[in-house]
Amino acid sequence: MTDTCIYIVEDDDAVRDSLTLMLESVGRQVQSYANADEFLQDYNQDMAGCIVLDIRMPGMNGMELQRKLNELNSILPIIFVTGHGDVPMAVEAMQQGAVDFVQKPYREQELLDKISQAIELDEENRNSLQQKQLILQNLQELTPREQDVLRLMVDGKANKVIAIDLDISQRTVEIHRSRVMEKLKANSLAHLVRMYLTVEAELPQ
Repeated sequence: MTDTCIYIVEDDDAVRDSLTLMLESVGRQVQSYANADEFLQDYNQDMAGCIVLDIRMPGMNGMELQRKLNELNSILPIIFVTGHGDVPMAVEAMQQGAVDFVQKPYREQELLDKISQAIELDEENRNSLQQKQLILQNLQELTPREQDVLRLMVDGKANKVIAIDLDISQRTVEIHRSRVMEKLKANSLAHLVRMYLTVEAELPQ
């Protein structure tokens, strides 16, 4: 798994260096960028951690970078660093998915706390995505008939009803049902239903 890192995007050299030193002093891995374009050149979807992003920068500003990352389906949490006059912009940025913002001048501990919260959120998001991908992979292992049985199981239908609906024997339903549970690594029907609902929107209709 990719190491967790704090990505600083800040055009002010002194502020960027100060932030880098502060975060490294508490054991955080840091990569810093002087502008949005530099960051985008490095960006990939495997990056883990969070972005500390200045809202006002020459060229592509922080909000424009945020919109670009949204287009790229980035799940990296963004914390905006703003001047006092930028608060309305920061509120709009949060409506676009940023997790928080801090006003300059900020207290170091306040920023560190927000970064810790953002990293926890990123870990939760990535774990969820990994689970989804695993469920989708396991679903691909099902035969077409097992997929039919699965959908009826999720609908809450009993084996006898599934057998009638699919015009197969109840014993055959029981065999398919057992294989569905085994292939999806479900420990109960409730567990199976929750897994299916997690990925249902991504399944072909």
